[in-house]
Amino acid sequence: VSRGTIKAKPDFNVSEDVAALRKAIDGIGTTEKTLIDILTHRSSSQKQAISKAYEETTKRILVNDLKGDTSGKFEKLLVALARSPALNDAKWLIKAMKGAGTDTNILIEILASRTNKQIKELSAVYAEQTKKTLVQNLKTEVSGDFGKAILLLAEGARDESTNVNADKAKEDAKALYQAGEKRLGTDESKFIEILCKRSIPHLRQTILEYKNISGKTLQKSIEKEMSGKLEDLLVAVVKCVMSMNRTGTDETTLTRVMVSRGEIDMLDIRAEFKKLYQRSLYKEISSDVSGNYGDCLKMICGGED
Repeated sequence: VSRGTIKAKPDFNVSEDVAALRKAIDGIGTTEKTLIDILTHRSSSQKQAISKAYEETTKRILVNDLKGDTSGKFEKLLVALARSPALNDAKWLIKAMKGAGTDTNILIEILASRTNKQIKELSAVYAEQTKKTLVQNLKTEVSGDFGKAILLLAEGARDESTNVNADKAKEDAKALYQAGEKRLGTDESKFIEILCKRSIPHLRQTILEYKNISGKTLQKSIEKEMSGKLEDLLVAVVKCVMSMNRTGTDETTLTRVMVSRGEIDMLDIRAEFKKLYQRSLYKEISSDVSGNYGDCLKMICGGED
């Protein structure tokens, strides 16, 4: 069941959409409302069909036309909405590893929250774009325990079975307790192995069992036992398992999170945001950003509660 706000349009008509986009782009002055409306009310696969048909009809590339007609953060948001999720992820990862130093926050955000299928798809696009595999490039960028964990996630080899064995979950919870809280010094490799390889349903159960055994949440234990990037990564995995993503207000992060989660679990993010900050994500966006960019984000947010 999708918990997203960006959904497939039931009576989708690709040529109608292409005509509307052409009119919005080729007319005198771009009509932003049309662009926002179409790009926030079609599923990814519908938008890929639109891009293909747009190119066939106009001999131009939709993303390039959007870039030519809009600017700044609004342009970046529309372009991300028009691209496939895999291409977005690949582009964001390329940017994160460009130049001196790596933006580990982006690596964490993307690799900790994508399914195996999404990782395989983004890796294929990444290789097309850079002529190197994602894993090859990551190896030159990350190291230590953090590197091990990131590489495990980038392999997209998380167990995907949906049935949960309560005893195994209890065993893992005990292993985590013994690797952290229970001993002097932390056995990071145990945490990495369990959190980066086990299935999401299994981890949900493990997290519950952990609280029974240790009396505190797994997230609290990780925060106490670890530090730096590894801590950030493992906490991000725990949060994704429990479906909680904090959107940052810097605009690049906001664009990335809203676009990549819009079709997947925006409803959960909205609920979680309200619980954490006692105000709705919609209100937060309204007070933080304005103009076409703000209007477009509010559309993705999809509701005021």
